[in-house]
Amino acid sequence: ARAVRAVRAAAALVALGAGALAAGATIDGFDVKRHKGLYFFGANVDLDATRESIYAVITDFDDNAYSRISRSYKESRYLDPAADGTPIVYTRMEGCMGKRCVSSERTERHETDAPRWIKSTALPEASDFKHATSEFVLEPNGDGTKMLYKLEVEPDFWVPPLIGPWYMKRTVSKGALRAVTRIEGLARALDGRPPLGPVPAPPSTQNRWGPPAPRLR
Repeated sequence: ARAVRAVRAAAALVALGAGALAAGATIDGFDVKRHKGLYFFGANVDLDATRESIYAVITDFDDNAYSRISRSYKESRYLDPAADGTPIVYTRMEGCMGKRCVSSERTERHETDAPRWIKSTALPEASDFKHATSEFVLEPNGDGTKMLYKLEVEPDFWVPPLIGPWYMKRTVSKGALRAVTRIEGLARALDGRPPLGPVPAPPSTQNRWGPPAPRLR
């Protein structure tokens, strides 16, 4: 039971990461792997919106803008930049898997090459992760965009090596398309394009049967 609770907590965190990833969006490739404590998540996504607008949505952290993508994000904002001028981003997330709820904070360096590339690297001393990086590569694809998304995380708690990847893949696959739909809908609005269909509201992370989400540390 303790091992399952740990896996659920880790899956919740990876699902939160995927939320940073929509009717016309499709996920062509999707995988979760584990190697020496690191979890690797990757996805290839086709979106019916321009990469300039998708880039604008993904890089908008001010005034808790990420809550438009997922209610898992309770806070998002830019902090003072690093000494070398690199933007610094703060996010706080909450998520529940069954009765297990977790809350996590990340403070990250936010490197970009607009509108093609975005990379975030967590600062461990100001985050609830030993290691976390995410990367978006956006390429034009006709009137739309092909997005390659990669995430690496090392949770600050133990996850069973055999159960973890399988459970995370099953869990994240259920929510990834919903989150991508939100990004696509917001980007299409910036493009001045009509919606492709009803854009689902971000799912609630509240669990009426579970305890409040504790901090990871």
